[in-house]
Amino acid sequence: MNHPVPEQAADIVARLRATFRTGRTKPLEWRTDQLRRLRALLTENGPQLAAALHADLGKSAAEAHRTEIDFVVREIDHTLDRLAGWLRPEPVPVPAHLGADARAWTQYDPLGVVLVIAPWNYPAQLLLAPVVGALAAGNAVVAKPSELAPATSAVLARLLPAHLDTDAVAVVEGGVPETTALLAERFDHIFYTGNGTVGRIVMRAAAEHLTPVTLELGGKSPAFVDRGTDLDVVADRLVRGKFLNAGQTCVAPDYVLTDPETAAALEPALARAVEAVYGPDPAASAAYSRIVNERHFDRLTRLLDSGRVVVGGVHDRTARYLAPTVLADVDPSAPVMREEIFGPVLPIVTVSGPDEAIAFVNDRDKPLALYVFSDSAGTRERFAAETSSGGLGHGLPLAHLTVSDLPFGGVGESGMGRYHGRWSLETFSHRKAVLEKPLG
Repeated sequence: MNHPVPEQAADIVARLRATFRTGRTKPLEWRTDQLRRLRALLTENGPQLAAALHADLGKSAAEAHRTEIDFVVREIDHTLDRLAGWLRPEPVPVPAHLGADARAWTQYDPLGVVLVIAPWNYPAQLLLAPVVGALAAGNAVVAKPSELAPATSAVLARLLPAHLDTDAVAVVEGGVPETTALLAERFDHIFYTGNGTVGRIVMRAAAEHLTPVTLELGGKSPAFVDRGTDLDVVADRLVRGKFLNAGQTCVAPDYVLTDPETAAALEPALARAVEAVYGPDPAASAAYSRIVNERHFDRLTRLLDSGRVVVGGVHDRTARYLAPTVLADVDPSAPVMREEIFGPVLPIVTVSGPDEAIAFVNDRDKPLALYVFSDSAGTRERFAAETSSGGLGHGLPLAHLTVSDLPFGGVGESGMGRYHGRWSLETFSHRKAVLEKPLG
């Protein structure tokens, strides 16, 4: 496919802006029609998308549907069921000095032309879920899939124009040059999912046009395991949350904090859970994904010396395979603790208890997610009150993403802004204040 050069990027944005200015994207009927068309794209082309996701990341068809295709379908259904109600103007009280005949309300206005830049780890979900919100809000959209998931990018670049209004939705494939060309244009909102380094580049480019941005970033999401919990249940949930997509998930538990005695008992429980979920040889499991490319594989294998290997550690560069790995006796200053892991390596760091765990979390950048496994309501309340994170999960990693009425987003280094459900409408709209006073 021919990737656009800077001049073409300008033409694309100008064409979409011209469409938006006609008012074509604003009626509810256009918005819902586009969402239904996007839904049909997903339901009718599931095998093609699943095959592309397997080519890029080794995802099984079941995982591709659960975490990408069906995830977006549920988001569309949730939005279609509620969009008309969300868009109704909301009246607000008017002060008495304006008179009894004055009225005031808020209404959602679409922003215009928005840019959605997706990452490679969930290349369908993390492109299309924001697009759902952008279309629901009545915007024109430029969708930029990740070049690091080339098979998925190619399928989406072919299917989206075949299903959606091409005068209002454009797909731009390519890498850094194409993204740089897009960022030079004026958009009305930029939605970026990825890492903080590129997030800063996006913000600098957006600042040139005073364009608002949503940054969905990552970070090291901790999991605290309290003394006295059912470690078999905890281990099963940690393994399923951590090693989904071979750990290449922005809200995966990045490391475990627990006391030394609990750590010693958790180690064999995690080893048993890995075998229960992925079998004695995860390389042979259809449910276990692969590392996206050799560069990330090499980065991850360099982290394996950061602690004692409890389970896993096996790797094959040619196959981009790194076994689900648990590391114990990990020092807080070890290499594996200095960066977001974003792979199938789970370090265990010992602390004395909740007090030290809370201090440990607060001494570092605010994470995208924080997970607490505790039977103590007091301990759970302390983590809620005394720490800051994009999301907080008690007893179950990742699940908060599946609740469409919950906002999803980071705080501080883990991002800014939020989306999913009505929160996507909020992100991709301007809530306009309106006051009406008769002239009589």
